[in-house]
Amino acid sequence: MKYYAIIVAGGSGSRMKSDIPKQFLLLQGKPVLMHTIEAFYYSDLKPEIILVLNLKYLKLWSELITKFNFDIPVIVVNNGEQRFHSVKNALSIVQEGSIVAVHDAVRPIVSNELITRSFRLAAGSKAVIPAVTSKDSVRKKEGDHTKALNREEILLVQTPQVFQSNLLQHAYLQDYSPEFTDDASVVEKTGIKIVVTEGDYKNIKITYAEDLQLAEVYLQNRA
Repeated sequence: MKYYAIIVAGGSGSRMKSDIPKQFLLLQGKPVLMHTIEAFYYSDLKPEIILVLNLKYLKLWSELITKFNFDIPVIVVNNGEQRFHSVKNALSIVQEGSIVAVHDAVRPIVSNELITRSFRLAAGSKAVIPAVTSKDSVRKKEGDHTKALNREEILLVQTPQVFQSNLLQHAYLQDYSPEFTDDASVVEKTGIKIVVTEGDYKNIKITYAEDLQLAEVYLQNRA
């Protein structure tokens, strides 16, 4: 069985208020993106890694590779206008009959256990996503009012989202729609049932400066 990990690193990181995208910011002395790539490269199933990158940052990435002596092999493809188009570009080089994980570049704390479990589940279940329940109370806006929801019924979706390659490639033949907020929503539109597996609260998405600090703590505890 052939395994792939598509790591989507095309974002600009505007909410971080940084001069460079958040995937290139340093975490424990090296770029966030390198931690993410290493998580997949050193995982049990060792997927082939496809890095989706905005080509205007290709020079910066090349400089970082040299600076940090980073020698993990990756295939770089150009990002698209939306995340949908970025993943579609990466899927063009994925072999048929494989298992494909799509992961946010700025989730560097993803564990080997979650990666491996998701890959293995997708081999039989076709489409697998990790999610955790909300720890906070949640409310839904209804016009000028809000309504309390049962937080046990609210799932916070993470990556990697893992699929059999044929159904993922077929799903990405659809035209782009704003309702496609992740890969699962693209696949679900074709009628495929999505299987949810337990996520990891430590598998955070680095969006703000304080997220970097929390990621530092998680990495230190892991070490």
